Amino acid sequence: MRLLLVPALTWMLLLTGCAGEAAGPGGRVVVEHAGSELLKLRAGPGLGYRVVLGLPDGTALLRHGCVTEVGQLWCRVSLVDAPRISGYVSADYISGR
Repeated sequence: MRLLLVPALTWMLLLTGCAGEAAGPGGRVVVEHAGSELLKLRAGPGLGYRVVLGLPDGTALLRHGCVTEVGQLWCRVSLVDAPRISGYVSADYISGR
């Protein structure tokens, strides 16, 4: 039974897109590498959704989970300082600290 459990858990982590990431759902992350452009907080997981807000580098976020859409990993986040403001950001521009 134990031999079957480890591969099953590994497979589940790979399917959810969270294997090897610094912070799991509910983890704190920070906006980075947005540069002079602001990271766009979107209403949904993809470029076709409206922009809710622009986030500068260093903005603290709470990550609630991630999904893959059209080959891109998007994370549902809320602002640490304003938890009612939430949306999706590209996982390429956030990291845990």
